[in-house]
Order: sequence, then C-alpha cells, then structure tokens
Amino acid sequence: MAVDFEQIRSNKTAVRDLPAPLVDTAALEAVVTHVLENNPFGCVAYESGGETIPGVVRGREQYTARIVYLDGDGKKVGAATVTAGTTAGMNAAAAAVLADAALTAAVGGTPERDQNKDSYSCQLKCRDPNGENYTLTFGRKAVRLTGYDDEAILAAVEDWADEMAALS
Repeated sequence: MAVDFEQIRSNKTAVRDLPAPLVDTAALEAVVTHVLENNPFGCVAYESGGETIPGVVRGREQYTARIVYLDGDGKKVGAATVTAGTTAGMNAAAAAVLADAALTAAVGGTPERDQNKDSYSCQLKCRDPNGENYTLTFGRKAVRLTGYDDEAILAAVEDWADEMAALS
C-alpha cells in the first residue's frame, strides 16, 4: 500500500510521513545519494550569478544526537543534545559528551546514547526543467517537498518515493 504525500499549506508544501523512521544516517545518506547520482526527477543545471548550478545540490544538513543520563534504577535523570552539520560531527560530539566526566558528575547518572531519539535531515535544492526551483528535505521521519507550483513535480516525487523501500 502506497503512502501518499498530502498538501499541507497553500504555498505548495507536501509532506510524506514515513511509515517507519529511517534507521540511521546511513539510510538517509543512501536516499540522498540516490537522488544526487541518479537525478530521478530530471532536474536541470542553470546559470546564476555567472555560475552553473547543478540541477540537484545539497542544501542545509543537520544531525542531532541525544544522550540520556540514567540513575541506578534506569530512570532518566538528565539529557544532553548535540547538533552538527555532518554525521561525523554528530558522532564525535556525542562521543565527547559521553566521555565528559565533569558533565556526567554535574548531571548525575550514567550517560547513554539514545539513538532512537537522534534526528537528522538533508535538504536538496532542485531545478525542474520548467524553470521552477523547489526543495526536497529528507528527515528521519518524513520527506518534505516545498516551493513547487507545478503538480507534475509532486507527482514525479511521489512516484519515485513509492518505489523507494525506505520511504514507503
């Protein structure tokens, strides 16, 4: 059963809530890399400021790790969140927090990485052959298409997402 995008605003934003979250940043990167390498929407390069811009480029990326502090009974007594612009940065920051004895003493309990609470997203900027620019943002729990006008763009993204196991 395919899960459809639902238009949620009048400025043509559609979101697909994923039936199951992407399991990790590698799963996110696999989907993003597929779009960048295969250009399934037929995006086209364009000129801007005398520079040629590829039809699909990475935009903003954000990776957030959650560390919880548990007491002897396994009850949460505190938490820390670290955010970085790359997966490597997120993992390095999480490792630093886990190893920080002064922070652990200040918060109390034993620190543990709670990967089920991690969040991450990668935005792709796309140029449709009709001249429209739109963004496609992949997150752990949803995919968001924004800034499109032509319904054919939504249809193309939706058809592609239906065929991607991680997104349907």
